[in-house]
Amino acid sequence: MLPSDQPTLRPSTLHLPAGDWASVLDCLCAHFPAISRDVWLQRMARGRVLDAQGEPIGADHPYRVGLRVHYFREVAAEPQIPFEEAIVHVDEHLLVADKPHFLSVMPAGAYVEQTLLARLVKRTGNADLVPLHRIDRHTAGLVLFSTNPQTRGRYQAMFRERAIGKRYEALAAPLPHLQFPVVRETRFEAGEPFFRMREAPGVANTCTRIEVIEKRAEHWLYGLEPVTGKKHQLRVHMAALGAAILNDPFYPEVSCAEGEPDNYSRALKLLARGLQFSDPLTGEPRSFESRLSL
Repeated sequence: MLPSDQPTLRPSTLHLPAGDWASVLDCLCAHFPAISRDVWLQRMARGRVLDAQGEPIGADHPYRVGLRVHYFREVAAEPQIPFEEAIVHVDEHLLVADKPHFLSVMPAGAYVEQTLLARLVKRTGNADLVPLHRIDRHTAGLVLFSTNPQTRGRYQAMFRERAIGKRYEALAAPLPHLQFPVVRETRFEAGEPFFRMREAPGVANTCTRIEVIEKRAEHWLYGLEPVTGKKHQLRVHMAALGAAILNDPFYPEVSCAEGEPDNYSRALKLLARGLQFSDPLTGEPRSFESRLSL
């Protein structure tokens, strides 16, 4: 376990840009206008701003273009996510975790320590953990991590080469007029607002296979297999078919204001259920199943 007074995650790095600043502090204040000078001073006083050798940088440290500065991201009053992750499997090369709804995989926006990566690093004491893929903050289920830098590239290649099978489950409205399985192939582009995606004319760059697992009274349980891995792919494809995933706050329309607190009683009904692949080191088939359910 890591000491409680130490940063959980590795620092971010900035190579100082060209400018006429007198100190590193002046440069940081200009480069990150959303962070006040007082906050940078506090971070420096606590050893949260370091040089290339890992030595603390003080408020009077002279500026030099190209200087490599390491800094630890911090968020004031970071929201606490009241759901726990679970470790499904761990060995010398891989860790498989079940991520709860509302927990980001990686630090982003208002979340640094309340992320799956930070929690697992603190829990295992392994600062070399790196996620091999990501799922949305609103999605629950399996996330695969590399535990060993020496073999990480072999496992990352599986995702680049689409050599890993991913299965999801979702609850959404019935689609009795369609013949299943359905293969949805469309082109994705950035949408509005900036955090959304949309289907657009042109050559397809996404592909999802959709089947019906169970026809329930009000909603059907769908099985989703993404061939590609674009942002919000499953959510956009289901909404485009006329069956937006239950409780989706972004599709087909944005239903919550930016910055609005999460409604924990309305979790997105999307689950990363399974991962299957041939281990690139041994050639053996491997399969992992989420212990969560919708």
